[in-house]
Amino acid sequence: MTGTSTDTDTDIHTHTHTHTHTHTAAQHDIDSPESLARRRHGLSVLARIDGHQGEAVIDSLADISPALGHHVAAFAFGDIYDRPGLDPRSRQLVTLGALTALGGCEPQLRVHIGAALNVGLGREEITEALLHAAVYCGFPRALNATAVAREVFADRDAAPEGGGGGV
Repeated sequence: MTGTSTDTDTDIHTHTHTHTHTHTAAQHDIDSPESLARRRHGLSVLARIDGHQGEAVIDSLADISPALGHHVAAFAFGDIYDRPGLDPRSRQLVTLGALTALGGCEPQLRVHIGAALNVGLGREEITEALLHAAVYCGFPRALNATAVAREVFADRDAAPEGGGGGV
């Protein structure tokens, strides 16, 4: 009979719905053992790349969106940044290009220009990457990114000996 539901159809639908709901609930539990392990791993990667600046970003989200902080650490750094295939220098070059192209990401550029220095990129490599981005995203965005680089470089120059990092 077309168009009627059997008990079996109802059971399958209910089971599927329950399974999906359970999976979704687990996915959103940032304090589950699996989520905590991913976050710890991501925080470790973040510390290697960004030092204290990365930790400060995560901490700044604790009172308003701990889930966003979790996903930045667990997904962006634990799952993506730690993948094989690109070394940390290459990942930072890609990140600088993407943030420059997006525009309006100056706070994130500040952190990632510092991270680029931390992983061994030189100032000339960073400014060359920002210049190269101008071809694809325009001069205003490249100019804004270069102004951020100038500030980061000046902050590094003014830092106490050994605290500035990068070249």
